[in-house]
Amino acid sequence: MINSISKNSESSSHTVNSHNNNSHSTDLHSTDLNTTNSNSHTTNSHTNDSHINDNDVEMNNNGDVYFSDSLFSDFEISEPILKALTENNFIKTTEIQAKCIPPLLQGKDVLGKAKTGSGKTLAFLIPMAEVLYQVKFMPRNGTGGLIISPTRELSLQIFEVGKEICKYLPQTLGLVMGGANRKQEEFKLVKGVNILIATPGRLLDHMQNTKGFVYKNLMVFVIDEADRILQIGFEQEMNQIIKLLPKNRQTSLFSATHTSNVDDLARLSLKSPIFLQVSGMENATVSGLEQGYVVCEAENRFMLLYTFLKKNLDKKIMVFFSSCNSVKFHDELLNYVDIPVKCIHGKKKQTNRLTTYYSFCKATKGHLLCTDVAARGLDIPKVDWIVQYDPPDDPKDYIHRVGRTARGAEGKGKAILFLMPEELGFLHYLKSLNVTINKYDFNLSKIANVQIHLEKLIEKNYHLNRSSKEAYRSYLHAYMSHSLKDIFNVHSLDLKRVAKSFGFSTPPKVDLNTKPSNRTKSRLLKFNKSNQLHK
Repeated sequence: MINSISKNSESSSHTVNSHNNNSHSTDLHSTDLNTTNSNSHTTNSHTNDSHINDNDVEMNNNGDVYFSDSLFSDFEISEPILKALTENNFIKTTEIQAKCIPPLLQGKDVLGKAKTGSGKTLAFLIPMAEVLYQVKFMPRNGTGGLIISPTRELSLQIFEVGKEICKYLPQTLGLVMGGANRKQEEFKLVKGVNILIATPGRLLDHMQNTKGFVYKNLMVFVIDEADRILQIGFEQEMNQIIKLLPKNRQTSLFSATHTSNVDDLARLSLKSPIFLQVSGMENATVSGLEQGYVVCEAENRFMLLYTFLKKNLDKKIMVFFSSCNSVKFHDELLNYVDIPVKCIHGKKKQTNRLTTYYSFCKATKGHLLCTDVAARGLDIPKVDWIVQYDPPDDPKDYIHRVGRTARGAEGKGKAILFLMPEELGFLHYLKSLNVTINKYDFNLSKIANVQIHLEKLIEKNYHLNRSSKEAYRSYLHAYMSHSLKDIFNVHSLDLKRVAKSFGFSTPPKVDLNTKPSNRTKSRLLKFNKSNQLHK
């Protein structure tokens, strides 16, 4: 069965048995995706070839490059830190770095409006390291610098950048986060971690329960992506953490948006802060990004994805799905038919997620299947293609997803969005966010006709059959809970067509009258409020 699918993918003589009569005449190749409307741009800035992840290369919140006129050497930064920056080819500062570093070096509190990718990690890490280096803060003094971030993946990234910046400093770095070995964390905290990166829940746990964890000498406190921290539901933990921290400290808070909750957190944690933000944030997507969409009937979706991945085995590609179960199924299926892929989703164990993340970061080619857990914050260098197999729940998440490619100075990358004909209204929402994407045409006759083999495989393989049913149900449930009900209406779907993309000739039974969960209701309420505020 593996061979039968693989062999068919090699042949262009097979055609798709489809009732789509609106096929186009250009091939869906990585190098010859044809567009009906070309608006692509390129950047002319020079490239930074660094050892630190591209998350800290000069970009605005959506990937555009915003260099300032300042050099890192213009600031009062010690030689060991400058040496580490130079080794990583960081010479010129970004706008947020140029704005934040001077007041932070002066000990002032800062309230910054900047998203992931603006270069803000260096903006708060450099002053923190400099302050602790100048006062000769040592392990016996405990924790002098604390950075809280919303997710384990983002915390890990900050930790990796911190290791590079502090390479020539005597200060120690540590990382505590949910899913990691708590006893090992406890041992290191008691031993003395000078700069600590943490997620809120695990940090509060250690503050309350780890004897010997010294944080009374804390000098510098950073809250990164405060809006996400609160959105995830850590408001109570943050309030408790702030109450436990010493009052005599410097604090900086960074957030992409300033909601009432973020403002409350800022009032609680900051003292007479300076407000800073990056200019030019109106650009929705990076100029070095070529982005487009394909209109694909439901039953052809998997065959198009299969063909695309098969023809681009030498490329580095991220594929986004709407659910963990869908990622899991497609990971199992594609690997089974000899298209090697990796996956990251919320149900995977933390150690497995980190191993996959590191592996894909280092790879020059390969395919990563993921949910939106990887869309915002994760920095994966040199991604060639972003494939949005399932459109995001929130149009703003489209920007976060495509922000994984074309990163850095002269960053180049491509993105493709799969849409069914009834989903084309989604483009209007993207346009309202100043995102204009081209239409990519493809020739149905060039798609590998693996449908019959797929259905036979799903029918005979118990494990894949079960996994496919779970993915199918999750896909429909994600559709049911979608924020854009006027476009993504589960009752307007042809379930037989949809089921074929999961390998079923007859759709599995799914209750489409289930009431949305409280979590879904809350998310919809937030989305609608956000839309009303921006009207």
